[in-house]
Amino acid sequence: MLRPQTKLHTKLAALIEHLEPYQPTPAGDMEQLVSGISMHSKTIEPGDLYAAVAGAQHHGADYIDEALSAGAVAILTDTSGVDRIPDGVPSVIVHDVRSALADAAALIYGNTGTVDPQVYGVTGTNGKTTTTYFLNAILAELGHTTGLIGTIETRIAGTTLASQFTTPEAPELHSLIARMREADVTAASMEVSSHAMAYKRTYGLIYGVVGFTNLTQDHLDLHGSMAAYFDAKATLFEADHSTVRVVTLNGGAEPHWGQQLATQVPDAVTLDLGPAAATTSSTPVRGHWTITGYEPTALGHTFTLQHESGFTVVTRVGMPGKFNIANAALAAVMVFTGHERHHWEHIKAVLERRHHSPFESAVPGRMEVIAETPTVVVDFAHNPDGLTQALQAVNRASRQQHGAQARTIVVFGATGQRDTAKRPLMGRIAAEHADVVIVTDDDPHHEDPAAIRQAVLAGARELAEATPDGPEVVEIAPRADALAYAVQLAKPTDTILAAGRGHETHQDLAGVVFPLDDRKVLHQALQDHGFVTSDPASTQRAD
Repeated sequence: MLRPQTKLHTKLAALIEHLEPYQPTPAGDMEQLVSGISMHSKTIEPGDLYAAVAGAQHHGADYIDEALSAGAVAILTDTSGVDRIPDGVPSVIVHDVRSALADAAALIYGNTGTVDPQVYGVTGTNGKTTTTYFLNAILAELGHTTGLIGTIETRIAGTTLASQFTTPEAPELHSLIARMREADVTAASMEVSSHAMAYKRTYGLIYGVVGFTNLTQDHLDLHGSMAAYFDAKATLFEADHSTVRVVTLNGGAEPHWGQQLATQVPDAVTLDLGPAAATTSSTPVRGHWTITGYEPTALGHTFTLQHESGFTVVTRVGMPGKFNIANAALAAVMVFTGHERHHWEHIKAVLERRHHSPFESAVPGRMEVIAETPTVVVDFAHNPDGLTQALQAVNRASRQQHGAQARTIVVFGATGQRDTAKRPLMGRIAAEHADVVIVTDDDPHHEDPAAIRQAVLAGARELAEATPDGPEVVEIAPRADALAYAVQLAKPTDTILAAGRGHETHQDLAGVVFPLDDRKVLHQALQDHGFVTSDPASTQRAD
């Protein structure tokens, strides 16, 4: 866990006062000072408060002795863990440790109230990563020293670290914010997952600006229903979590969720995607900002974004897909909204630059172009809406370039131990939009890979058999063989979409992690078949 170099020292008495909403029970010396917090005994540093959280299989209290040996000076736990605290060790007992954890971390790392850096948080099913990279690019061009926290990596003023979670656990998140402040970071963009909100990882942090991309089926294994999934996302837009809120009204395949969120958050700044929306539907909620038009430009698009006052900006996004217009527009609106009006002309000048728009930067594993002849694209699309939009995007770009003779070959699988209902649905989506469907493995985890593939294949074959001239559907595992087969099939006018893994560089099979990077496998296969590939530097950066 990355810590701030300068430690603050907080008395347990002050922590008790700060955690008053959780009805804490103190024991031992409340004058004891703590200088850090961790919920993992192996990352404890001298002076830490050890947060012993109850887990699905183990209780953190089982590791109290290990934490104390590593230098922990006090314990935060619940009533089920209190009996394992040695005599004389100061402790704070609360009913729900996870609820109190983030507020404790916020106090210990100095993140209570509105703090520097200004944090831009993005939530939604799809588009979080791309939008945060776009935010980071704009903010850097505006002269900010930037930070980024997300699925792929963490950046602090130019230093890059690999990420373990989309949104870190509360102690790590608050420590990162403190470290960014030390590095004079003035603006940070971060992804906020529904898991993070459900597990209260971001509590205690007040975001300067938050944005909503879309909501479509995903993570029902955790939330149980779309309504509960929506509620987890909507928590970020409550007043005690954020200051300024931006809502995309009609993002994704289920635009009513954006309209519902805008209705629940009456002071939200709203974005109407207009002709760039994925689906055509009315938006009864008025858009403060609207995309009024777009046109293809190379693999991407030029689009026009207009404020209700008449203020207009015309900019470019370099990645395929209307959904990337939506991502870029949301990033732009969040930056405009996060700055005073007198800064808008400067922001507009940056976005309208003729060379190197902030939205032309590649995002690792997000519609990342590996080759152009054939067109080979790697994307993280791992749910029904993401796969639909990725396939529509590559099909549209392919038709514009090569006409009707171009074929689309898709290689994808489904993740194990996740929402099983989406597997046949994703198979049907692939069969509807592609000419060749290659079903393979994603991350099976501890589930039988063959059983996962069969569920996906069932959906693909059902639609293929019911469609005249339906697509070819094949099953190939392991995944590297499936990717190589796609390249072997491809003609120069074809498009290959490798979906589901994006930037990921390892595959989990029954708990054993194997190196696997779609981009590297495709680069090698293309070279083996005499095709020219793009510069693989982006692949190396993401490792």
